[in-house]
Amino acid sequence: MAPGTMTTAADLAAQRISLSPANTGFLLICSALVMIMTPGLAFFYGGMVRVKSVLNMLMMSFISLGIVTTLWVLYGFGLAFGTDHGGFIGWQGRFAGLSGIGLTELWGTSTVPVHVFAVFQLMFAVITPALISGALADRVKFTAWALFVALWVTLVYFPVAHWVWAAGGWLSGLGVIDFAGGTAVHINAGAAAIGVLLVVGRRIGFTKDPMRPHSLPLVMLGAGLLWFGWFGFNAGSWLGNDDGVGAVAFVNTQVATAAAMLGWLVYERIRHGSFTTLGAASGAVAGLVAITPACGAVSPLGSLATGVIAGVLCAAAIGLKYRFGYDDSLDVIGVHLVGGIAGSLLVGLFATGGVQSDARGLFYGGGFAQLGKQTVGVVCVLLYSLAVSFVLAKAIDLLLGFRVGEDEEVTGVDLSAHAESAYDFTGAGGGTVARTAPAPGAATASHAATAPGTTRKVDA
Repeated sequence: MAPGTMTTAADLAAQRISLSPANTGFLLICSALVMIMTPGLAFFYGGMVRVKSVLNMLMMSFISLGIVTTLWVLYGFGLAFGTDHGGFIGWQGRFAGLSGIGLTELWGTSTVPVHVFAVFQLMFAVITPALISGALADRVKFTAWALFVALWVTLVYFPVAHWVWAAGGWLSGLGVIDFAGGTAVHINAGAAAIGVLLVVGRRIGFTKDPMRPHSLPLVMLGAGLLWFGWFGFNAGSWLGNDDGVGAVAFVNTQVATAAAMLGWLVYERIRHGSFTTLGAASGAVAGLVAITPACGAVSPLGSLATGVIAGVLCAAAIGLKYRFGYDDSLDVIGVHLVGGIAGSLLVGLFATGGVQSDARGLFYGGGFAQLGKQTVGVVCVLLYSLAVSFVLAKAIDLLLGFRVGEDEEVTGVDLSAHAESAYDFTGAGGGTVARTAPAPGAATASHAATAPGTTRKVDA
């Protein structure tokens, strides 16, 4: 992502920079694409949980749209992209409430208004805490989760976004390449998932009871929306289309995602003997995650390699939770943390020096310098997010209790937290309720739909 600060009218006149309607419109469209990723994530996660937790899973993503948007307007944008203070945090008073910003005031040396840059970055801030929710399915209090989202974006996401993307941010100054969020979004969320899991613990019945996805079509729909929205996520991060970098990022996004899906499926076939729809959807998301930091630094061939490597690594990583006993419900750690680490480090190998910057990776004559910088970025964001997330989750647990009671978990958090259920099976026949008693010996609709000697089972 092109960092920068606001540019004065005198600077703009000297550099002959003016507002570009094309770039402004493009970034507004990209902002909408990134926004639709959060509902897409809700469907992706919602399809992967059991029937009794679908609505709660959807709400854990949707609530981020409300909470993070409000905080971003009040102070989040100022903390993330305001005037730098020591490389670790920003602040600019006139950003509070997004006030004091001129109607056509441009962001940095870009040709888009500050308001457009702010709303584009807002959508990144919204989806990042929503990613964490997948690790906590079936077992956390909604009020505790909402409080965690508010505190986490304030103490973790806003500062890390400043480190990575803002002018003066210390990781940006070090030369760490993160085009659209490998560290700030995916490693950040994956490490946070570990921190919260250390407090919340495992679901009742983990490794013993079946916990299969209740709707694979929803999973595929969610993955498709994520793939679609990710073009805005990546291509929009260059803030314009004047030099072709955004076009390369768009191409690389498609290539790596396709390659990762194939890599995951091949691994799955060799390891488990089948190609699954869940594997195809998860592989695509793994590729999207991995190419996010690298899409402005590598070639399409580098994207192919990045995708295949990420697909295989993430497919292998999701099995680690059974070996080590941590209950990452929907594989946030296996996909987002591992994929984010892989993509960030592979920049140090595959960066060509001919796209967003002249930084070259090991395979393009750059030696180990860029790989070292990428490693510093990965390790620092991971440790910071893990530590602060653990402390926040522990504090909330002591204050409110982070986890629902055993009876509520067994019954389902949809009913206990939202007083609703996702599916009304009483109306499955699609007709009206009979007003008269059935004739003697006649079968009811529910029994007639089931062959003699069989039962109908819904995995709850």
